[in-house]
Amino acid sequence: MKKIKSLLFAVALMVIAFSAMSCNKTKTTSDGIEYTYIKEGSQAPKNGEFVLYHLIVKTDKDSTFISTYDQMMPAYLQFNDSIPRKSGMDEIFLGLKKGDSIAFETTAKKIFAENIPFFLKDEQKIKVRIGVLDVLDYQGVEAYFNSLQEAEMKRQAEGAVKQLEIDTQIIQDYIAEKNINAIRTESGLYYVIESAGSGPQIEEGDLAFVHYAGYLLDGTLFDTSIKSLAMANGVYNEQRDQYNGYAPLEVRVAMGQVIKGWDEGLALLKKGDKAKFIIPSPLAYGDRDSGGPIPANSILIFDVEVTDVQK
Repeated sequence: MKKIKSLLFAVALMVIAFSAMSCNKTKTTSDGIEYTYIKEGSQAPKNGEFVLYHLIVKTDKDSTFISTYDQMMPAYLQFNDSIPRKSGMDEIFLGLKKGDSIAFETTAKKIFAENIPFFLKDEQKIKVRIGVLDVLDYQGVEAYFNSLQEAEMKRQAEGAVKQLEIDTQIIQDYIAEKNINAIRTESGLYYVIESAGSGPQIEEGDLAFVHYAGYLLDGTLFDTSIKSLAMANGVYNEQRDQYNGYAPLEVRVAMGQVIKGWDEGLALLKKGDKAKFIIPSPLAYGDRDSGGPIPANSILIFDVEVTDVQK
């Protein structure tokens, strides 16, 4: 299905490119931006209505740095005919109609004004493509984005099911290799109580105080509340230390303050317990990739100690 979508997208781009070459209808803004209608729509927005559009912005080397297609969501603007048209870009965007497909090239200075990205030069040529999807009132926009959100949630849920199967096999191989006698919960969390405490059982809503050390599956320590461990592994943060950050983490259990694997795992413990959580990515940070130490779809391992529980 992904290959089919990619092929269709490629064909669509070829059609757009051919149309652009064969289309002669152009307009010029007051500051000299010449833009071409690959296709011209007819439904202009009324005051208060929203224009939904896709946008692709490339450098003169055809390197894309803005794409609503990559973001999986169109951009939008609310039309108002009293908005002043201070630049050619204002003229273009405030003149968009349903069905418009527009292409133009101009300088970074004319596109971004005083907000030019650091990697661009004022007079560098930039390529812009705009395609208007629809013109909708407030209720229509709300319904449209709700539909997108529901579709994305469904996609994430389906992806999480598949990823959990993958992660489960990886975890099973890992615990077999390390000879870890872990218990698997229905959700897919694996845990081991390595040292039992004698305090009260943690219940939903309790405030738990937890020392922890978080590792990737390859043994990389990415975070810890233990200062000596952080220093020994090169992740010590002096600023964090100044604010007493190397202390047990306070967690209101099962209230969504932490990842799902923690919320579930802590509810299995009591004060004084030392345990290990092996958390599949759908119960951790999923397919998010923030560019930090935890890549997308990462299985996480936490060594935790419950130092106190407040009811």
